[in-house]
Amino acid sequence: MSQASSPAPRPTVALFVTCLVDLFRPSVGFATAQLLEQAGYSVDVPEAQTCCGQPAYNSGDRAHAKQIAKQVIATFREYAHVVVPSGSCAGTITAHYPDLLRDEPDWAQAARDLADRTWELTRFLVEVAQVDLPTVDHKTTTTYHDSCSGLRELGIRSQPRQLLGRVNGLQLREMADTDVCCGFGGTFCVKYPDISERLVSNKVDNIAATGADMVVAGDLGCLFNIAGRLHRLEKPVRAYHVAEILAGTARSEPAIGEGDRS
Repeated sequence: MSQASSPAPRPTVALFVTCLVDLFRPSVGFATAQLLEQAGYSVDVPEAQTCCGQPAYNSGDRAHAKQIAKQVIATFREYAHVVVPSGSCAGTITAHYPDLLRDEPDWAQAARDLADRTWELTRFLVEVAQVDLPTVDHKTTTTYHDSCSGLRELGIRSQPRQLLGRVNGLQLREMADTDVCCGFGGTFCVKYPDISERLVSNKVDNIAATGADMVVAGDLGCLFNIAGRLHRLEKPVRAYHVAEILAGTARSEPAIGEGDRS
């Protein structure tokens, strides 16, 4: 009697959680893991991972940024794919690590290798996984904000829109200047608060002008900045990470920023 063949093992991907997800919005990490599992992967979340080093790098602290980059490289050395639910963190790893470590040949090569294996979530789902995710329903009108790092460093624009197009009941309304910075920019909003406030105010006006009930993006930094300004200007628009919409978990989660409001 022939024995039934065992199912092929699921390929493993590593999830780089990011600081903001870990500390402020774990639901994005869980939604990301759910999407990757639905796409046919096993998900590892290495405990040794830390910040990607972007704040230090953006502030000119190259010494500490190098230390952090080396730790990240070592932590994710064995994985074929590293998936990040953030264009800015993925951009730091793929676009900046190789330059940061260019004067140390062995580390520079390791940085280039990691860069080749690192993917922002929506780009990974569309370009690597290439599978149809389970259908989810979310009847709402939404608009999408393109983060600077995702758009300019990684070329992410069509991928999240393609995935959102599969959500039943979701109507996407494009805002004016969707590719213009929201004013967060990591440490930019701390260094230049007046400019940051003007940028996010313009962004919020463009969001409200669409008449959408919700704004979605792929970077929590942008979403926290936008959600805070929406609240202060009393605009009735809710903010969610794209992973939460695609995984169907947004309906059971408070919108970004709502859990902290009294």
